[in-house]
Amino acid sequence: MNQSPRAPIIDSSPALLAQGYGWLPGRWQRTDGPVVRARLMGQHAVALRGPQAVRFFYDERHVERRTALPGPVLSTLFGHGAVHTLDGQAHRLRKDMFLSQLTGPEAVAGLVDSVAAVWDETVGSWPGRPGVVLFDEASRILTGGVCRWAGVPLDDASAVARDMVAMVDGFASPGPRHWRARRARAHSEAWLERLVEDIREGTAVAPAGSALDAIVRHRDAGGQVLDARTAAVELLNVIRPTVAVCWFVAFAGHALHHRPEVRERLREGDPAYDVAFAHELRRFYPFAPFLGGRAVTDLRWREEPIPAGTLVLLDLYGQNHDPGLWEEPYAFDPPRFLGRPPRRDELVPQGGGDRAAGHRCPGEDVTVALLAALAPRLARLDYDVPVQDLRIPLTRMPARVRSGFVMGAVRVPTSARDPQRAAP
Repeated sequence: MNQSPRAPIIDSSPALLAQGYGWLPGRWQRTDGPVVRARLMGQHAVALRGPQAVRFFYDERHVERRTALPGPVLSTLFGHGAVHTLDGQAHRLRKDMFLSQLTGPEAVAGLVDSVAAVWDETVGSWPGRPGVVLFDEASRILTGGVCRWAGVPLDDASAVARDMVAMVDGFASPGPRHWRARRARAHSEAWLERLVEDIREGTAVAPAGSALDAIVRHRDAGGQVLDARTAAVELLNVIRPTVAVCWFVAFAGHALHHRPEVRERLREGDPAYDVAFAHELRRFYPFAPFLGGRAVTDLRWREEPIPAGTLVLLDLYGQNHDPGLWEEPYAFDPPRFLGRPPRRDELVPQGGGDRAAGHRCPGEDVTVALLAALAPRLARLDYDVPVQDLRIPLTRMPARVRSGFVMGAVRVPTSARDPQRAAP
């Protein structure tokens, strides 16, 4: 390169922890160029956003993920040896295993039907309770549904749900939440490792065609089955992201409370609106702030040099609220997606790029379908919203409704169990 830019002298890690989701958008406001330069964890970092930046970021000739994931994130959220740590052919082969289980109408419908059935079984216990915390209930329902679908035997859905939530809740923060996440991962990996070993020894059975069966039998590029611990890691990468949808279910409660007109639309039983609501929920509410990779060689982005080894950040939250992409980006408006499904690299709450060849989340279709199934069910419930703390602090990562969204005096109309019954 003719010119190698200097990283800022002051490390932005404390500012990131203090400002959370607002850190990168705030830096963009103070930047005239096409990138934001920062120093994170002592390293030069460059942030990008926009559909073209998504394609640039997911091009493995430019950016690799394997060396950019910090140890604390692997020890809590993804797991060591997970698909997220691979690149090239090894990544594509492992990714195909997930795609075979989590994409396609039949696979998605199977998981959604399993979760919806657990929801319908569970809501009957809510009337008469002094308060129902939607976040907590949704985590248990999603745990029960995904484990039933995946073929994973489950003795205590509440305990497993707590571990799954802890892994997501603590990956981005130091202190007690992070150490709870580490303990939850160690406990969960040990549980599933024993299950994999039992299946291979013949003392347990994986249902044919299940996700459990696929992972236990999967072979890598060398023709070897995954070791039991790595198989456990990848099972968690099916279960944990599904349970993490509880964040969005609680956000749905928040949205319906503050926008009664949206709740009424969801009660009408319009599948197109249900999907539009799911897209807008994922766009509007905070989930992942950004993704990180590392420049594999000296690069240029819109004439800006990016030296090899630089941390490259893809600004997800900023892109989902970019006024250049979205009209009134801070207004919650599901109809923006009616008749206009989001383009691939435009809406990126769970990343972008090509799902088959790149690192885009293979469970994105599942997330949308789950929200499109559960949000109308939630809207059809009758309940009170007692006084509580409904704030969603953007300084907390991952952000969540502080109260978890408490519902009181829940009533369950017949139509709440099957939203299509009441469709006009």
